[in-house]
Parts: sequence; structure tokens; C-alpha cells
Amino acid sequence: MSLRKNISWLLFPLTCWYAVGVWFRNVLFALGIKKQEVPRIATIGVGNISTGGSGKTPHVEYLLRLLSDHYRTAVLSRGYKRHTKGYLLDDGSHDPRQLGDEPAMLADKFPDVQVAVCEKRVEGVRRLMAQYRTEQGPDGEEVRISTAPQLIILDDVFQHRHIKPTINILLTEYHHPYSRDHILPYGNLREFRSARHRADIVVVSKSPATLNPIERHNIVQELKLQNCQKLFFSYLDYLPLRTPEGHEAGVDLRLLDNILVLTGIAHPEPLVDHLRRHTRVHHLPFPDHHDFSRHDLDLVRTAFGKLNGSKNIIVTTEKDAARLGNRLRGLPLYIQPIRVAFHQTPDMNFDQIIESTVHENISFLEKLNIWS
Repeated sequence: MSLRKNISWLLFPLTCWYAVGVWFRNVLFALGIKKQEVPRIATIGVGNISTGGSGKTPHVEYLLRLLSDHYRTAVLSRGYKRHTKGYLLDDGSHDPRQLGDEPAMLADKFPDVQVAVCEKRVEGVRRLMAQYRTEQGPDGEEVRISTAPQLIILDDVFQHRHIKPTINILLTEYHHPYSRDHILPYGNLREFRSARHRADIVVVSKSPATLNPIERHNIVQELKLQNCQKLFFSYLDYLPLRTPEGHEAGVDLRLLDNILVLTGIAHPEPLVDHLRRHTRVHHLPFPDHHDFSRHDLDLVRTAFGKLNGSKNIIVTTEKDAARLGNRLRGLPLYIQPIRVAFHQTPDMNFDQIIESTVHENISFLEKLNIWS
């Protein structure tokens, strides 16, 4: 039995108390004692019931690429491990200390999207909806015109039940589905598996690029979804390496002697496996959302200096690069961009379902003059 399992068994009484707390909280929502608000704006919630690693941010990016050119769009996140509190709207600085690493990365990649952080999602939505600009009217008086978004994508919102999204998307990782997991601290689930029924769409993330039909069928049976819920499988598409300045690096991985992979994410195995297909890889892992210290950077420099050969580079993730900044200047640091892609089926298309639902919702709200 692994060390994790041994410790988890010792904490089993705590698991029971945690489970009772989760059950009681959900009962309060079911009875209406705890209130749930339905915002008068189109919203898409992206979340999971595990403690991380399911790929929420890449799926938020996918939705932004799909929708942000057609609608005024905002992203609202908690801003995990930021050095600020309360509601904060990005001012163009894309500072991970102010926003958190993931919102800062999104703000940098999507400059036309409003990126805000707030622990209380209901308050965050209200603040975004209250935005306006002032213009001079025909009679010389100042006129307030709403600049509120038409669509808000709520990042990591599945447990924040005070708000009910228009579309609720639940992610579960292909190699770590909720159906094979248990509630904290024995397992990694923040809620009971039955919480899956709150989702409109379930996405099995990080699946193989070539999906075996038998394995797909087995997972479909495991997840035990209701007939009204839609299920999709997504996978990660690894793009060419780029420099910290954002340029395509033009590096041929097959010609390298070694890659030092620097990660501070929950499940780095897919990235490491991808790079190992091309050359020798040495992995230097840190915890998810790790705030790199000077000592950590010294460890990176030491590990890189010990690599054999002359054609060596360091590869990190986009999220880690946001926290690293330029503190590894002088080393051959490259960033591995990723994009989400979906296994589409003839009878169900993820893009069409999202686009049609958002369009219908926004059209209805416009008839109510929400943004006038």
C-alpha cells in the first residue's frame, strides 16, 4: 500500500466528517436555505469535483477562442494564490501576483477579453455587469452606456453553488475519472460523485488523441450520466515550442541531447510523456501553482548544469512561465503551448451545442434590454 493510502486510512475519521459537511451543505442548497442566484447574463461554468489537474484553463481558452470574437466576453476566476483579495479587474498589466497565474496568463493571451478575479462569484458577476462608460449626449448631458459583457465564463465554479451558470461544464480526467476516486482526504474528490448530476455537459479531458472505442465505451458506462447530460472527450494538442517573448522557437526536439522539464502543475505526466517521444527528458516537478523561490531557481540552474551534452534546453508550461517571469534569464528556456481539441461524433458536436445555447440565451436577454 502506498504512503498516500496509509496516511489516508489514518485520516479516515476526518474523511467522514468532511463528507458529512459536504452532504449538509448540499442539503441546505436543495432546501433553498442557501440561495442560488441565476445571473441575468449568459454564463458558462467550467469546473471539476477533484482537487485539480483536469485542465480547466485550457478548456476556458477553448471557449474564449470559440466565442470571444462574437460576443463581449469576460472571464471570472477566484485567482488562486494571488496576493490580493476581493474583486479585481485586470488593468492591462497581466500581473500574476495581482490576479493569480492562470487569470494573468488568460489576460495576456486574450487582450480583448475582460479578466476579473473575485472569491465571491456572485459579487464578481454583479461588478462586471455594473460597468459603464460616459459619453456626451445630444443635449450636452452625460449619458451612461453599459460596457458589461454579454457572456461571462466562470473558471473553477462547480463547487461555488451560490451561482447557477447557463451552461455547467464538469471536467474529469481520462486517467483519473471521478468514478474511480473517493472523497477527500482518502481520495481527491471535493464532493460526492453524485455531484456530477448538476452538470449539463461532462468532458473527459486529456484523453488519447486516438481514442479506442472500447475504452471510450467503458468510461461512458463508468461515469453513469443521466440521459439529459451530454458527454464529450477532449485531448491536448501540443503546439511548437515558443520563446518567453511569444515567438515560435523553431526547435527540433529530435536533435536535442536533453530537455529539463520544469513544472508546477497538478498532473504533468502527459507533457513529460509527449516530450519523451522525441528525446531524453529530466523532470523537475513542483506542486501545483507553486510560487518559485530563489532557492527553487538555484535548483533549476544546478539541474540544468548537470545535464550531459551540449544541446540542452529547459521546457516549462504557459502557467509556470507566468510565475517565472524573466527570472531564468540566460538559460535556454522555452514554453510548451497546448490547445484543447475534441473528439467529435456525428450526432453531437461540442462547438454547435455551446454556440447555439449561448446565442439563444444572449438573444433572449437582448430582447429584455439588459445592456441598454
